[in-house]
Amino acid sequence: MSVRLDPQNSQQYADLIDKYDTWLFDCDGVLWKGDTLVDGAKEVLDILRKRGKNVLFVTNNATKSRRNYKKKFDVLGIQADVDEVFGSAYASAVYVSTIMKLPQDKKVFVVGMGGLEEELREEGVSFIGGTDPAFNTLTPPSERIVTDPSVAVVLVGLDMSINYYKLSVAMRYLHSNPEVAFLASNADSTYPSDKGLLPGAGAVLAPLRTVLGDARPPTIIGKPNRHMLDAIKAKHNFDSKRTIMVGDRLNTDIEFGQSGGLATLLVLTGIASEDDLTGPNRSSTIPDFVTPSIGDLRSAVQA
Repeated sequence: MSVRLDPQNSQQYADLIDKYDTWLFDCDGVLWKGDTLVDGAKEVLDILRKRGKNVLFVTNNATKSRRNYKKKFDVLGIQADVDEVFGSAYASAVYVSTIMKLPQDKKVFVVGMGGLEEELREEGVSFIGGTDPAFNTLTPPSERIVTDPSVAVVLVGLDMSINYYKLSVAMRYLHSNPEVAFLASNADSTYPSDKGLLPGAGAVLAPLRTVLGDARPPTIIGKPNRHMLDAIKAKHNFDSKRTIMVGDRLNTDIEFGQSGGLATLLVLTGIASEDDLTGPNRSSTIPDFVTPSIGDLRSAVQA
């Protein structure tokens, strides 16, 4: 049973802050929507830092590199260091370079955006596809696709320029060679923005999963999988029992926290709704705590 925090009960929030030393935050739908801050988000982060808490940002959004995320934090007036930001683009690049140990003469075919490319470049991984204009065309294949034998990985992230040609090339690599690894930065079905709910990386991934079937499943790097938590723990030493994950999605953020032995706090400013918790088709994933918005934690200063 989740503990429902009452925005009128400042002591509840004060006790919650005292209980945990490290706070992991999802970004989209928790701290902001698109380019609009959630009311009170900045103040809450400032409160946590002033009380000596470790603050880390864990996002499945692979459209931006950590450096680009830092720029967004700066624009929004939120204090954040690059080393405090863990995106699925970064985790994917680390997985390819460090876990897979991709040889220098091999490449990644990217279905994704500049953030994914930047993190691969930072890790010294060669790639093709992605934002290359040659693969961003509305013209379907006019002749047989010739694959590059040096491509050993197909990596899929959110791609807002997705097209039939790019999907066709990715499919050919995976279908023609069972040795080519199939990776995805994350499988989020939707993406919360200030323009409303939009298709997420999982929607871009879906056509390839449909074509390849169950016999060729992708390895998902981002939340709720452990690859992301392993990347964080490699950089930051923290006690899981004194750590809390704050998110807006039950099937990614909350399951990610639970699988890592962390406490979990669900906010209702993004994907999850009250109906997901209490409705007839409610989720089997139950967070430890629920509050309407991250801004509610501001009341802790009144306790």
